[in-house]
Amino acid sequence: MSVHLNAKRGDISDKVLLPGDPLRAKWIAETFLEKPVCYNTIRNMFGYTGHYKGQPISVQGTGMGMPSASIYIEELINDYDVKSLIRVGSAGSLQNNVKLRDVVIAMSASTNSSFNKQRFNGEDYAPTANFELFQKAVDYAKSHHINFHAGNVFSSDIFYADNKDYYKVWAQHNVLCVEMEVTALYTIVAKYGLKALGILTISDSLINGSRTSAEEREQSFSDMIQIALDTIIN
Repeated sequence: MSVHLNAKRGDISDKVLLPGDPLRAKWIAETFLEKPVCYNTIRNMFGYTGHYKGQPISVQGTGMGMPSASIYIEELINDYDVKSLIRVGSAGSLQNNVKLRDVVIAMSASTNSSFNKQRFNGEDYAPTANFELFQKAVDYAKSHHINFHAGNVFSSDIFYADNKDYYKVWAQHNVLCVEMEVTALYTIVAKYGLKALGILTISDSLINGSRTSAEEREQSFSDMIQIALDTIIN
C-alpha cells in the first residue's frame, strides 16, 4: 500500500505526467484533461486522472528535488503499475541560445547529486531518456513548429549555490539547462525497464538573470504540456 498516495488501484493511469508543483498538476488536469478527478491530497501533493483524446492520463505532483520526486516515482511504479512517466517542469538556461519559454527535451541528465554514486558504489551512471518517447517528443515539436532544444540537462541538489559561477563548467560542456529531478526519474525508471522522459520549459536564465513570474511558471508553459500529452498517448 502506498504511503504518500491515497489512491485506490485503478485510480491512476499507467501513463503519468510529473510536474514538481502540485498546483501545476491541478492546472494541467483542469486545462487539458476531460473530467479530471483528484485522487490524492496527502501533503497537498495533488494527483488527478482524466482523459486526453480518449485515453486515461494521470498528473501527479512530485515536489522539488530528487528525494521527493523519487518517492512518488517509486510508489507510482510499484503500487500502481505505471509504465510511462514524463516529467514536465521548469529549468534555468545555461546557454545564450536557450531563451525564456523555450522547451528543452532531455536526452540525458548530468548531476552533482550523490543519488547514483550511492546506488552504483561510487561509479558513474549515465541516466538517459527512453528513446521511443524522446523521438516522439522531438518529432511532435518539429511538426508543430515549437521552439525546442534537445540534449543534456543538469539535475542539481542545490538551488542557491554559494559559488555563482558553478554552472559555467557545465555550460562549457554544452549542458542546456539546470533543473532538479530528471536524473532520479531516468535512473529509477531504467531499473524497472519502463519509459521515462523529461520535458522542461525555461523559466529563468543563469546567463543574464531574466526570469518568468511564479504565476507564469505555475499556470503556463502550454507547449511543454502539449508535447508531453501527445507523446505519452502514442
